[in-house]
Amino acid sequence: MKSSKIVRLCMMAMLSAIAVVLVMMYRTPLLAAAPYMEYDMADIPVLIATMMFGIFPGLAVLLLVSVIQAFLLGGNSWMGLIMHFVASGTLVIIVGLFHCKADKRWKTILGMVLGTLGMAAVMIPMNLILTPIFLGQAIKDVIAMLIPVIIPFNLLKAGINCAITFVLMAILNPIIKKNPQIFSACNIK
Repeated sequence: MKSSKIVRLCMMAMLSAIAVVLVMMYRTPLLAAAPYMEYDMADIPVLIATMMFGIFPGLAVLLLVSVIQAFLLGGNSWMGLIMHFVASGTLVIIVGLFHCKADKRWKTILGMVLGTLGMAAVMIPMNLILTPIFLGQAIKDVIAMLIPVIIPFNLLKAGINCAITFVLMAILNPIIKKNPQIFSACNIK
């Protein structure tokens, strides 16, 4: 039992490290209208942690990655930390709720779709509140960016990360099923 906990903690640490490496290695703009909004794959290991171990371990990995990204990798300091944790945390919670209760893959897919929509939706008030405070932009400018930039970016980012995570979890599922003592929280049936 104790060794299973140690293995889980080590796997969570490895997933956190992978997320940080992905942020360092791969950042790219998704929309030509907003090249400063960069896509990264950090949420993929976070979602994998959620689907393997549950919502709270997924949130723990997300918090660690968000802090490292915000303060060590130029992620806009406090604003980046708050926005990343709230946005990806919404995705983690919704995907985790559907996946952990799921006995069918379509429920996990539904959770990913709803999580993607939830992430995009929560970023609307986050941008309206935090962007004027931290970046000094006028609220009217942020409102003007919602439909052409902010909402599509978040839908694309979350959708791509969910799709890649689903494929990776399908590949990992045989290993997860063979080791229920380690991966007891969640797995795709």
